[in-house]
Amino acid sequence: MATLEITKDNFKETVSKPGIVMLDWWASWCGPCRAFAPIYDKTAEKHQDIVFGKIDTDAQPELSGSFQIRSIPTLMVFRDGVLLFEQPGALPAAALEDLIRQVRALDMAEVHRQIEESRRAKEPQA
Repeated sequence: MATLEITKDNFKETVSKPGIVMLDWWASWCGPCRAFAPIYDKTAEKHQDIVFGKIDTDAQPELSGSFQIRSIPTLMVFRDGVLLFEQPGALPAAALEDLIRQVRALDMAEVHRQIEESRRAKEPQA
């Protein structure tokens, strides 16, 4: 599957889909971004069931600002609408594959339970 161009117009719809969504925040002038691009694209071809998106930080300054992207490339991973991973820096192919393996292995029912538990703990007590 080819990578998708993600913009402020399709961001929410894309990351809220069921399944895994990987996002590469990048810019054309960024050397490490250009070095990571072939690794990311090749991984996208291998994992057809995962959505691989690319966000051009220069073309999407509002989106970049809302996520406080300060360093590129930055990789984000969502699963079932939950942000599970965010890290600046290019990953080698083996590390990207390992990240995918870990995200696939997560028990999302447990993740959602922990999120709900955390949310309840932050609510004011009556």
